[in-house]
Amino acid sequence: MKQRFDLLVFDWDGTLFDSIDWIVLSLQQAARENGLPIPDPSAAKSVIGLSIAEAMYGLFPGVEASRVERLIEVYRRHYESRAMGADSLFAGVSGLLERLREAGYKLAVATGKGRDALQHALHITDTSHLFDAWRTAEETASKPRPDMLLQLMDELAVSAERTLMIGDSVHDLRMARNAGAESIGVACGANSRDELLALEPLLCLEHTVELGAMLV
Repeated sequence: MKQRFDLLVFDWDGTLFDSIDWIVLSLQQAARENGLPIPDPSAAKSVIGLSIAEAMYGLFPGVEASRVERLIEVYRRHYESRAMGADSLFAGVSGLLERLREAGYKLAVATGKGRDALQHALHITDTSHLFDAWRTAEETASKPRPDMLLQLMDELAVSAERTLMIGDSVHDLRMARNAGAESIGVACGANSRDELLALEPLLCLEHTVELGAMLV
């Protein structure tokens, strides 16, 4: 596997950044302040990885667009109320990314976050210099559609056969499949190991840092 791929594309939340529980609480708070049924953690996790608008429509079927805007506003306010920094990365992730880059891999991010939110996250974790490119659901189609991966492959001139998607959600793995790329699941985020394995990734790791032994 060490010579098989040129481009490694990472999801952000739940893959590199330890934020899934806080996202769940923020989604629940958005529901609470808008008088909607509060989703249980399993339901909330099921939409993580989608664009925030699609996540809200998924959690609250039939909700009108104006209420979705209010849901997003409360979600973002609550999410941003928590101080985060480099220590919010999963342990060992920063070193892993540095090792992968030194080994010659091109690195990218494909995330359901908005562009400003991702750039802020890259800034506070001091990791922006480690990535060659990134795409957000705000800029193109949300996962599991393949657009983010296809655009990254095109920008970085890497074929689908030489691209590996690493993610913690079924939406990540479905996106990879739809783009014709291989994937590795990590069971430290939104979906369980069994849920990820059902989509037949190359591997399912417990923690993202285990990737180093596979690729370096």
